[in-house]
Amino acid sequence: MQRRYKLFLILAIVTLLADQGTKVWARHALPVHPDGCAIPADIVAHKCIGTAKTVIDGFWDWRLSFNPGSAFGLFNSAAGARIFLSLIGVLAVGGMVWMLRKAREDQRALIWALGLVAGGAIGNLVDRVYFGVVTDFVLWHYHAKEWPVFNVADVALVVGVGLMFLDIFRESRLERAGKGAGAAATGDRAS
Repeated sequence: MQRRYKLFLILAIVTLLADQGTKVWARHALPVHPDGCAIPADIVAHKCIGTAKTVIDGFWDWRLSFNPGSAFGLFNSAAGARIFLSLIGVLAVGGMVWMLRKAREDQRALIWALGLVAGGAIGNLVDRVYFGVVTDFVLWHYHAKEWPVFNVADVALVVGVGLMFLDIFRESRLERAGKGAGAAATGDRAS
C-alpha cells in the first residue's frame, strides 16, 4: 500500500475514533436538566437541556446539545435534512478517496486534509444515521456571545478544508514558478 493511502487511513481512523469517543463521553458525562432525560430524544424534543460545565470561565464550556443539521447549526430546520446531509457525507467521503487517488506523494497537506475531512464526515455521518442528530458539546463564547456548539468532527472538517486551501495555494505557486522557469529557458534559447 502506498504511503499516502496509509497516512489517509490513519488520519481518518484516528479522527473518527477521537470524534466518536468524545461524543460517547459527552452523552454520558455531561449534565442535563432535569436529570433523567432520554438522550438524545428529550433534548431534541426540548423536554430538557444540556447544562454548561465550565472549562475556562467566560470563554469555554462543555454543553451537550444535538444538531439535526450540519456543522455549526446549518440546515437545522430543513425538512429532510437527515437524508440530504447523510447523502452529502457519503459523497464527501467518496470525493476524498477520489482526490486521494489523484494526489501525489509529496502533497502532504492535501493528504492530511483528505484524511481529516473523511474522518470528520464519517464521524458526523455515524451520529446522523444512528441517532438522527449529531452530538455537539464544545461551546466557545465570549461572556454572553456564543459560537455555535460543535464537536471534534467539525474541527477536523474545518482544519481539513483549511489544509486543502493551503495545498491549492502551494500548487498554484509551484505551477506559476514552473511556467516562469519554462519561459526563462525559452527566452535563453531564443537569444
